[in-house]
Amino acid sequence: MLKLKNRILFDHKIRQQHQVRIISGSDEAGRGAMAGPIVVASVILPLDYENVEIKDSKLINEKQRKLLFDEIKKIALSYAIEIIPASVVDNLNPKQSSIVGMIDSIKKLSISPEISLIDGEKLNDPKINSLQLIKGDNLSQSIAAASILAKVTRDEIMKDLDQKHPGYDWTQNKGYVTVDHQERLKIHGISPEHRKSYAPVKKYL
Repeated sequence: MLKLKNRILFDHKIRQQHQVRIISGSDEAGRGAMAGPIVVASVILPLDYENVEIKDSKLINEKQRKLLFDEIKKIALSYAIEIIPASVVDNLNPKQSSIVGMIDSIKKLSISPEISLIDGEKLNDPKINSLQLIKGDNLSQSIAAASILAKVTRDEIMKDLDQKHPGYDWTQNKGYVTVDHQERLKIHGISPEHRKSYAPVKKYL
């Protein structure tokens, strides 16, 4: 419980250190997948909001993620979600796609954050006062909330894509590089949603 509470205290500490009130958190989902989009979310939580259930989305089961997803959207002062298609990821590369998505999502927030907490990436955008945090979804409640928005959104997209392109079992593997997904890729070939710049996909071009 102390570690979970620390995410809330961390955000308060950031406000005190930087003498700001409005902070946003940004995170992505799907960067390591070989199919489907990268999804990036940015969110501004209320100043006094505290929820110890909010943590790195990968540490929460699907049912709880969906409940928190609805809760975060309901209470957020503002949030924005960016979807970067596989074709764009191929053109830019995963890292740059994530950065572009974070910048765009922050700029689409209806309230301008005084400082943006970024999971893992350095934005280098002069119009955004950002702070790079390694494993930020374990440090900040705001980034953890963004990770939940991104993860749930992407999982639902992959379920829809599984209906459009059956045979790859994206409902289960979510497009990631699993043994089963690679076997299915070998059988069915490359779909329009596969990232052709990724090594496991390249060999089937």
